[in-house]
Amino acid sequence: MKTKTFCFLFLIFTLSTQVFISMQVFAGGKKDTKDDSNKTHNDEWILCITDFNVSSLYADKTNISDMVIKSMIERFNTINFHTRISPEYAYYEEHAWTQSRTTAAKALSAKLDERSSKIYLGEPEWKYKQTIAALDTQIEELRLKLEEVDKSAPVINKEPVFKVKNASTDTSFPSAPKDGAEVKFCRDQKVDAFLSGSISDFHGRYLLSVKLYTIFTRSYIWEDSIIFSNDDLSRVLEELILRMVIVLSGNKPSAITVITEPEDALVLINRSFAGKGNAAIMEYPAGTVTITASALDHDSLTFDTEIKPGELTVVNLKLNPHEYGNLEILGNYPDGRVYHGALYVGEAPLTLRMPNDRLEYIQVENSNRKGLLVYQTPEYPEFEHSVSVRMNVIPKKGHLDRARRHYYWVWGGTWIAGIAAWVSYYTFMNINITMLNSNGKYSDDLQNDYYTTYNVFTGTLIALGVVSAYGIYRMIRYIGTSSRGTVPATVIGRKK
Repeated sequence: MKTKTFCFLFLIFTLSTQVFISMQVFAGGKKDTKDDSNKTHNDEWILCITDFNVSSLYADKTNISDMVIKSMIERFNTINFHTRISPEYAYYEEHAWTQSRTTAAKALSAKLDERSSKIYLGEPEWKYKQTIAALDTQIEELRLKLEEVDKSAPVINKEPVFKVKNASTDTSFPSAPKDGAEVKFCRDQKVDAFLSGSISDFHGRYLLSVKLYTIFTRSYIWEDSIIFSNDDLSRVLEELILRMVIVLSGNKPSAITVITEPEDALVLINRSFAGKGNAAIMEYPAGTVTITASALDHDSLTFDTEIKPGELTVVNLKLNPHEYGNLEILGNYPDGRVYHGALYVGEAPLTLRMPNDRLEYIQVENSNRKGLLVYQTPEYPEFEHSVSVRMNVIPKKGHLDRARRHYYWVWGGTWIAGIAAWVSYYTFMNINITMLNSNGKYSDDLQNDYYTTYNVFTGTLIALGVVSAYGIYRMIRYIGTSSRGTVPATVIGRKK
């Protein structure tokens, strides 16, 4: 009986377990056991269209902006994907990598903090050991996960789905950001790029100007403008929007490679390092790029070149080597230290190896003298020149300040003496006029005032002359002292 009862209960348990598993599968769906290591990031490329600036138009013409934007949105919705070129892919790869590492590091840090807090809870020994052991296992898993994230770069979708931001498809559009706030605008709107523009009146027609900003370049990568009227609105817009679609879809990237001579030349493309010597093929948006190449003992070269969509541009550069000559700096004063620019090169007499056709600055100084040579090296190779640098005595510290201070004091005294002389002169003249108008009938006090003011006026006039002469002397002394404080420049062979 007991055996039958046991078998019956076992059968009921088995059936219940099967029903429970079936309900879980039905409710949650079949679990995807596929490895997600090939999962791509940044599967969407979102564009935001900002409100066009129509402030210069009359109120009855501002509705042209809505018509233009709606026409753009209709065409942009036909773009299925956006192709990422190499610099853009690298930007999003680094961004996704940083996020993955930050998330893994925060999870590990939180688990370590949790383990530290458990130490001070005072749990029973058996429970404490189990808790710590479980946390150690989780910490080790998180550490391994962080190491795995560091070793493997995330896979970025090279052809993400192109979308126009939902807010831009409505009748209201966000205002374009101010200069310097473009990156914050993209992050706030959660978009990869935004399109801004303006419409203004152009002699009875419309001038439409648009420009595209991308967050991965942190700059406007494309600008265009076009003139149209109400009659040719559709045709002209179609032409402009077609060019915009090509830029936005990115399905025709341009590529460029630079081959230099010498082979160790450094190559910059758009002020970013592109390689050394034979630069690898790199993708860039179609348009103008700036190439800079430089190498030791060679002339640097910078120029702009146009790259076309879907084409590989090969640029061959040959840098001109420097040609040198000898410049001998004669030693007219003992212990003359020679500086080539700001670099100390030795003591005079000294022979410097200088490149041809360059403007060079050479300074010579010793304990109390200093001089500067501004030298234009000749164009012909292997020149031989000898020059002597004119040197002046350097005034002692504080000497120039004292000369300036004395000059200012004398200048102020000249003003005071001049004002005193002017006041005493007019006082004397008023008394003199009074005595002349009295027909000889004036008091002794008036006569005494006359002589007193005359003497005061004479004294102030003499003081003014003395102070002025001393001021001229101090001015000459100050100018001479300040001139001795400057480095005399000797200019030789400078081109006219």
